[in-house]
Amino acid sequence: MKRFEELFAELKAKAAANDPNSGTVKELAKGTHFIGKKIVEEAGEVWMASEYESKERAAEEISQLLYHLQVMMIDREIELEDIYRYL
Repeated sequence: MKRFEELFAELKAKAAANDPNSGTVKELAKGTHFIGKKIVEEAGEVWMASEYESKERAAEEISQLLYHLQVMMIDREIELEDIYRYL
């Protein structure tokens, strides 16, 4: 099981390594617009799963949304501390 901070560190390391086989690297290469569309898509899936499916399915969709949000953070060079400042 990964924690939010651990996932972020892992994704940053993948981005820095620039492994062409990494899904994270591929998503970053597609740019901010693509990542933003993924966030919107996942947010909709979170809503639908929460409304009509199980708690487990909603949790899975939320995990995917958090992943894409972290990819956007890396794309925009936003650190966890930048986010925590507003919580």
